[in-house]
Amino acid sequence: MKHRDAKIAVIGDGGWGTTLAILLASKGYPVGLWGAFEKYVAEMDRKRENVKFLPGFHIPENVTLTSDLQSALTGAKLVVLAVPSQYMRSVLDRIRATGIKGLEYVSVAKGIEKKSLKVMSQLVEERLGRVPLAVLSGPCIAREIALKMPAAASVASRDAALAARVREVLLTDSFNLFVSEDVLGVELGGSLKNVIAIAAGIVEGLGYGSNTRAALFARGVAEMARLGRKMGARGETFMGLSGLGDLATTCLSPHSRNRWLGERVGKGRTLKQALSETEMVVEGVDTCESAVRLAKRYRVSMPITEAVHSVLFRKKDPKVAVEALMRSHVARELD
Repeated sequence: MKHRDAKIAVIGDGGWGTTLAILLASKGYPVGLWGAFEKYVAEMDRKRENVKFLPGFHIPENVTLTSDLQSALTGAKLVVLAVPSQYMRSVLDRIRATGIKGLEYVSVAKGIEKKSLKVMSQLVEERLGRVPLAVLSGPCIAREIALKMPAAASVASRDAALAARVREVLLTDSFNLFVSEDVLGVELGGSLKNVIAIAAGIVEGLGYGSNTRAALFARGVAEMARLGRKMGARGETFMGLSGLGDLATTCLSPHSRNRWLGERVGKGRTLKQALSETEMVVEGVDTCESAVRLAKRYRVSMPITEAVHSVLFRKKDPKVAVEALMRSHVARELD
């Protein structure tokens, strides 16, 4: 796909979708950026800025903002799916209803649908069929990418040529991509790490130190990989950018929504109170529910995920939950 000769549709006007639209526009591509809410899309178009989700960054003129999905997709070759995971099904159905064919897709959403327990690639296949599809995931705090700070992520597809094309389209001097064939592993890493990040935030909110956070971090990676292997992903994927890398940035970054929510809960807020303080989607909340159900389905021990679930949804005292985790009965580190 050559510069300036192929429109790219970005579906989802959150911080990540807007960042990718700006990145693509800076490379010369015409971009159609779609948002679900007509009034807010009109405001972004007027201000040329996403004041809610990516304040301080100008949206270039070669980004066409629209709330009309048909318009966003018309003339596009590549579609970037950047809507929150729990809304992905309805958006995919709307894409299918447009009747537009011959599109290639890259999903950048991180999450597991609660209804079906499917990752986004599985959901795309269910709703759109076997379309050309890649997934992108990794340590990608949107604001840092928009600031052109050095970063890297994984792009995975069963179609090696498509993965290479997506890499070429998104590659910049400051944003590198590494190709993988493990679609499921890349998606699970990007999804499950959000739950561990909530736990990291809880630890931070409770005032515990680096030792506690480091133990949680290490056991979190093991927990993610354990479920991933049972589901058919490669264990080594969880040691890469979409696993360990993404976990690190989401647990440590002050811009992480999941870490932020955990910290609020650790300081005494209820889940409802914390969520009321932000307009952003905190993916780890829904993913936590999905992950607990997957752990039961595949008979995998996920004590950190279960502890987060008990704090968020069963009102367990965060301090009691964390201290119980640190007294785990499992003695062997690799178990």
